[in-house]
Amino acid sequence: MKTIKFQNTLTVNLLLMIIISFFGTLAVMVVFSKMDTLINPNGSILQAGLLLTFWFSSVILTFIVIFTLLVRKKILYLKYISETVQHIANGKLGKTIDIKGKDELSQLAGNINYMSKELENKFIHERQLEKVKNELITNISHDLRTPLTSIIGYLNLIKSGQYKNENQLQEYFETIYSKSQRLNYLMDELFEFTRLSSPDAMLNLYKIDLASLLQQIVGEYIPIFEEEHLSVRNSITNEDIPVLIDVEKMVRVYENLFMNAIKYSIKPSEINISLISKENTVALKVSNRVEQPPVDNVNKLFERFYRGDMSRMGEQGTGLGLSISKRIVELHNGDIHAEYKDGWITFIVEHPICD
Repeated sequence: MKTIKFQNTLTVNLLLMIIISFFGTLAVMVVFSKMDTLINPNGSILQAGLLLTFWFSSVILTFIVIFTLLVRKKILYLKYISETVQHIANGKLGKTIDIKGKDELSQLAGNINYMSKELENKFIHERQLEKVKNELITNISHDLRTPLTSIIGYLNLIKSGQYKNENQLQEYFETIYSKSQRLNYLMDELFEFTRLSSPDAMLNLYKIDLASLLQQIVGEYIPIFEEEHLSVRNSITNEDIPVLIDVEKMVRVYENLFMNAIKYSIKPSEINISLISKENTVALKVSNRVEQPPVDNVNKLFERFYRGDMSRMGEQGTGLGLSISKRIVELHNGDIHAEYKDGWITFIVEHPICD
């Protein structure tokens, strides 16, 4: 059997106010009728008419006064809501209304509070996007200008015939090609970062076994590790770990961590790769030995355009790789961070396990 629950709504409140006003007026009518009998038991018709008019006016006035007193709080609260909405409309985003009661007015106040906070968050996000855009222009301009300047310089040398022989000309062309590849790489990184920074960034999510995927990627990187005189200690679990991810984007994250380990490891040395599940999360850890910590707080490496010390500022570094990785992991409702201890730097990627 369905249970009907009566809520303290505005309609019910108004009906109660009308009923209370009605009975209050009725009580006044009874009092006035007794007073009329005592004061003028045998009055004239004119006096009776005047008393009737006075009595009728008093009844209406009494109803209005009682109803106004009862509804006064609601009117003041509605006025308060109206004034707050006006403040929000004038630019005071984030301003909220105190919730009073449990009727439609309080529900309206709650909705206005939500709207105000959402508008404030969107405004803050827009300002952050504007700030990011300015940072992109400022920080990437130097990286783009460097290879472009080299390309133009070597092309001018070729155009003016300032080369000794065919071998030197070939060297110029190889340098131009290398700088062009560098420029293309920078543009790809910049485009990817800008696209992922958009609030409309989309993921193509699929349910996959993370352990199998990582075993495959590590297997593909074994020859590269060995070529760089790095041995791998593989501690990836054999159990099935289902996760919901955009495979293409997450593979980019894993490969970025492996390439970082290759670039900045002491050689020869060892790289530890492990995958461990715990409760509702699974954590990938990639650890490698370094001569010294790249920065006091290793998590600064995830900041845009941050490249740590000079040893990490090679020609292929853009300062966007780990920032892109962080954004991708966040889009998957995961977490990525770094730890440093006793000469080992560890990057940890955590995913929620899919049911």
